Amino acid sequence: MDGMPKRLRWWTELPLVVVVYAAYSAGRLLARGDEADAIGHGLGVLDLEKRLRIDFEQPLNRLFSGTPALGIPADFVYASLHYLVTPAILVWLFRRRPAGYRTARTWLMVSTLLGLAGFTLMPTCPPRLLAAGHGFTDTMAQFSSYGWWGGEASAPRGMGGMTNQFAAMPSLHVGWALWCGVMLWRHGRGPVAKVLAVAYPTLIALVVMGTANHYFLDAVAGVAVMGAGLLLTRPALGLADRVRARFGRRAERSGERMRARSGQRIRARSGLRAGGRVGITAPIVSGGCETSAGEHIPGQRTPSAGAGDSTPAATR
Repeated sequence: MDGMPKRLRWWTELPLVVVVYAAYSAGRLLARGDEADAIGHGLGVLDLEKRLRIDFEQPLNRLFSGTPALGIPADFVYASLHYLVTPAILVWLFRRRPAGYRTARTWLMVSTLLGLAGFTLMPTCPPRLLAAGHGFTDTMAQFSSYGWWGGEASAPRGMGGMTNQFAAMPSLHVGWALWCGVMLWRHGRGPVAKVLAVAYPTLIALVVMGTANHYFLDAVAGVAVMGAGLLLTRPALGLADRVRARFGRRAERSGERMRARSGQRIRARSGLRAGGRVGITAPIVSGGCETSAGEHIPGQRTPSAGAGDSTPAATR
């Protein structure tokens, strides 16, 4: 089981996911870094790949930019699936696989925040923004007339300035796709789910390199970030449980104090009402002849001590 203390509710989960994603987006935008540093980091990554002979992004980019039948669909994939498939998998897990949802959600969030740290510490210029002499073509700009994105980035036209174009290292496109693949493999049923679990992250890795949005090492870093996030997931869940328990105990003690004070007020009001009733003495009526103790109505005979004695007390 997932260790959930209670069933999660969508009205608590949705704000949590939105807040974390908004923090990630805002932090990603603010952590732009210096352009010269970003270009230097990008060239350093490319130089390392060439020395290791793992610069796979260059032949892929030539293929995609020279073949519109590949380049245009790849641009659509890059600009959309990252923002559609991941939330869809989250909703599916929440509704259909609740036992695994909390762990999966925490893994994704922790890894995303680690990725944000990477953007901040190492702003990196993507291949598409390097000088033309390095041999890359920006397919998003090349085929921008076919889609909703502009020439600046994968954002909608006119909103390119609202994105951080130096957030190449690590590639969370690849990282999130890997997370989706693991979720499909682990929680999906049937061979179709297994095929998609492998095909989707593979497709995204090819797309991010073929469109010149990421280096191969960016993709490797995206996988590494997800691995680190997975290792930190259990400690993060334990910390969250301790914080929840602590605040839960505080709330419980506060509720007990409020209930105790409320009970005291109720008892005090009840005592006041009871005391008011005790102070009222009903009139004593004896055979219609006395209205109160010691009050004698003139003309009436006072009973004597002896039974049947009818002689008035004044003649004795």
